[in-house]
Amino acid sequence: MGYKRTILPRQRPDHEWLTRAMVGIGMRFNADPLPNANIEDTLLFASEAGMVSDDLRVLSMLVTWFGNHASWVNADRMVRIVREHRSPRVRALWSALASWQARDRRFSRLTPSHQGPRLDLLRAGADFQLRRRGEDERFEGTPLRVPAGVLRDRAADVASPAELCQRHLAFRHRVMMGPTYRADMWAALEQDPNLTAAEIARRAYGSFATAWQVRRDFGLVRGGSVSCPQHLQGELRRAQPLH
Repeated sequence: MGYKRTILPRQRPDHEWLTRAMVGIGMRFNADPLPNANIEDTLLFASEAGMVSDDLRVLSMLVTWFGNHASWVNADRMVRIVREHRSPRVRALWSALASWQARDRRFSRLTPSHQGPRLDLLRAGADFQLRRRGEDERFEGTPLRVPAGVLRDRAADVASPAELCQRHLAFRHRVMMGPTYRADMWAALEQDPNLTAAEIARRAYGSFATAWQVRRDFGLVRGGSVSCPQHLQGELRRAQPLH
């Protein structure tokens, strides 16, 4: 059977998995980290917990994390999975985050994710809190109205980029190569050099063609042959590369 690319997360996590995944990407909750958790999957489900389930503690961590680490998010995939999300509140959050980080043009395609009037983060009492405290400056002029002080912003709540480079293999490769599918694929091979190109592509949500090239290049760096191994030729014939 040929490889068929998917972009959306393959399964919905439970609360324990999400907490461990958030710790794995550098949010300081009291849980054991999930090693090398997929960054975009974790961000999407954290935004869902914050905006749909009204978990303001998770949302505070997410916004602080994004402010510190947006440069290393795979914007191409983040845009795609947010656009597919059914919750207007989740889409409004990411539109607001894209507006906040407007200097990073990679996220500009997220800005139109929310259309219409501004959305209140708080489901009740928003006007009172805004009159009393004013607006969170990170969200001023964005599709989301957030009263100041509702979302805690403390740098110590998240790991620094230097810390994440030591703890998260894919993050380290993104720092070295850029926030791409290729970086995640290379990290996957560092963990398991025996992965097939199809499995590499599945883990990184990337195309088979890119995975095949990464596997070839990984072999070269590790002292392999320049020629294409026979089993990889078979994979390439069976696959349906999608870019």
